[in-house]
Amino acid sequence: MSRRILGLTLLSASLVPCFSCGDEKILFEKQSPYNLIVVTEDEQGLRTLRFERHGVRQSVVKVGDPDHLELPYARAMFAGLAFCDNPRRVLIVGLGGGTLPAFLHKHYPQTLIDVVDIDPGVVQAARTYFGFREDQTLRSHVADGRRFIEQAKAPYDMILLDAFGAENIPYHLATQEFLRSVRRATAPSGIVVANIWSRGSNLLYDSMVRTYQEVFDDLYILQVQGAGNEILLALPRKHEVQRDELARQARAISKEKAFRFDLGDVVTYGFTHAKEKNSRGHVLKDQDR
Repeated sequence: MSRRILGLTLLSASLVPCFSCGDEKILFEKQSPYNLIVVTEDEQGLRTLRFERHGVRQSVVKVGDPDHLELPYARAMFAGLAFCDNPRRVLIVGLGGGTLPAFLHKHYPQTLIDVVDIDPGVVQAARTYFGFREDQTLRSHVADGRRFIEQAKAPYDMILLDAFGAENIPYHLATQEFLRSVRRATAPSGIVVANIWSRGSNLLYDSMVRTYQEVFDDLYILQVQGAGNEILLALPRKHEVQRDELARQARAISKEKAFRFDLGDVVTYGFTHAKEKNSRGHVLKDQDR
């Protein structure tokens, strides 16, 4: 997901006439203070969120089917469950079409899930076009993710950061100061999972990895098969685990929860234990913004 850092005003909903966007029809298009929000639907009924016409797919949702995870990175983010298999409190920064919270809510209905998105237009689109629904254990918040984390009063067992694009990276969500706040908001036995774009399309990739290494005690990196994403698994403690053991734990979770995909396969692909500091990058700091 991507963001442009601008001012915040409330977006009112409007339905624009449907017209062709390749093989998809546009259901909704609206300029928010942050993005041009575009919602399309294809012939199979899959709905896609983009932040510009013909732009990168931010979310793909099969409305009414939270188990359908079309984008490979979404499946890979749940590898964090192998380190924290029964989270009681989860925070997700970046709502998109609601894919991540809807999946977690389906399989962990007792878990308290907070979802934060800076763009009220995205929250509105998720509710109107992607079937995103809140209840007592799933809540959305229109706020800046950094401020929300800095003001968190109770720790989270899992924090998922899904607000980074290849070209539009909210710098204030990548710095050492921000990640220190994230670590403070993470339970000692918890985990932080970040979806970032890989080196080929992300000029800050090496520095982002180095900054995570500077703040957290252990870091694992997963390449996402068939996509340009990488998933960072950051731990506020030393926790050394081999690839095969982690895959075994992940596979057991997906079997127990009846996921439609094998989480063990996700962990096995492109697994790296990032022990050595990334010498190609530097620590990102607020003052360098």
